Amino acid sequence: MNVVVLQAVLHSGLEYPLFYRVWHKSEQKNEGLSKIDLAKQMLLMLRESATCRLWVAMDRWYLCKGFFAFLEKHQFDWVTKAKRNTALFRKVIEPCTGRERYVPVTPIMLIREVYGQLVAEGASGLVSLAIPDIYMKQPHPVTNRRGKQVNKQRYVQIAAVAAMRLKEDDSELLETEEEAPATYKGAYLLISNRFDAPEEALRTYVKRWRIEVFFRTAKQELALEKCHSETEAHHHAHFELLFTAETLLSVALYELNKEKTSDEGYTHGEMVRGLFHTRCQVRMSHHKGQQRIYIDCDTHVQQFARLIDLFWPEHYRMVLWVAHHPINYQTLPRSA
Repeated sequence: MNVVVLQAVLHSGLEYPLFYRVWHKSEQKNEGLSKIDLAKQMLLMLRESATCRLWVAMDRWYLCKGFFAFLEKHQFDWVTKAKRNTALFRKVIEPCTGRERYVPVTPIMLIREVYGQLVAEGASGLVSLAIPDIYMKQPHPVTNRRGKQVNKQRYVQIAAVAAMRLKEDDSELLETEEEAPATYKGAYLLISNRFDAPEEALRTYVKRWRIEVFFRTAKQELALEKCHSETEAHHHAHFELLFTAETLLSVALYELNKEKTSDEGYTHGEMVRGLFHTRCQVRMSHHKGQQRIYIDCDTHVQQFARLIDLFWPEHYRMVLWVAHHPINYQTLPRSA
């Protein structure tokens, strides 16, 4: 089993896990839903609530021309890292005839061409350089003479951005050489459908690393791998609770850090210890002839007072469900 996650990153800086699906490795090839099929399901769910054009930054496992066509059809822009065997072409004009030709190039060839300029850009920090006139063959549905829909390959212009010093995991294990990224002396090649906005494609791909941070913190601080049950339903319940906790932490972290500098902000671990690993006491008392329930927390919760005030409901509705009888309920007003 693998978990396929769609992580939302907003312009405001708020980020949280949006959807997840569990992929089952089948014994036979092409049996059951693939990871790409599960990703399509989640993106279509996202389209039900968001109509604006969105970016999808993904690792190279999802480099699939059919998936690219799906994304563009549903108003998604995409960016990913090229593999060693990614087939690319450069558009050239013959000097004598003026005819257009598409010359095959490899991603490593493109990186080598601009590597010297990348190094000259600076000794530290992320550096990049866009390479113009790069194309990729993509399937295009057409109707043949018999009236049938067939796919033909056509050259589609893409953005090709050589970049260095990305926050990528160097300890990543690769199954085959074909799956390996196109790299040359630490430089990579990013490709995107937005050939008109290569800088925006780079900024979007840099945000992809945040989902890796989510998996790391979920394993270290939220016990992602600590579900010892062998029942799949229990694993789903475990994932649901974990994603709910991470979403709450993300909102709390955003509320606390949005007006602070990086040195003053709270870390994910501090949020877990302060918001979840805290002591509280529940007691009942009378106030002006009315019964009240008090929740007394230790001083660690003081930093979350603004968050509690922002999201604490105005009322709690306590419902007594009795078969064949009207529903009786009592509304408890907000007093904290």
